[in-house]
Amino acid sequence: MSTKVKATIEDLYEEPGKAELIDGEIQKFMPTGDRPARASGAIYVSLYLYERQTGLGRAYPDNTGFIVDLPNRESFSPDAAWFVGEPSGMKFLDGAPAFAVEVRSEHDYGAKAEREMAEKRRDYFAAGTLVVWDVDLLGEEIIKAYKADTPERPVIFKRGETANAEPAVPGWQMPVDDLFR
Repeated sequence: MSTKVKATIEDLYEEPGKAELIDGEIQKFMPTGDRPARASGAIYVSLYLYERQTGLGRAYPDNTGFIVDLPNRESFSPDAAWFVGEPSGMKFLDGAPAFAVEVRSEHDYGAKAEREMAEKRRDYFAAGTLVVWDVDLLGEEIIKAYKADTPERPVIFKRGETANAEPAVPGWQMPVDDLFR
């Protein structure tokens, strides 16, 4: 019989740094390096400028908390996100982002990482996210855009192309090459 106490969202508020609440435990994430940080920042800035133009939703940078209600997960903290729900002031946002970005860091490769990323995408879609980007700065297929209605068939965006997050962020586009500036 386990005597381990299940962590709560209130515990997550007390956790320094980037973390998510998964299977009743707080999972911490390592800080990221130069290229992944710059790429997620470029995506956020592009989304923020789109927000200013359209007012259709809100852009969020890395380390923003989103509270969800799944059997195995109570929060997300994507590398960049687009949200169309209600503002929450100083608290985590209530609900999943419409668009979530996961930029791979140097340790996000291999069979175990692929399984974990696929599981996280399933969680995003179960929580209501419409599009999830898997950004791989080392591969030739730079962005794999997974959609809730076709979760096993990503749209691929490469260097020289313009990526989008339809239907989560209607009309928004971003040059893939901007991830490498």
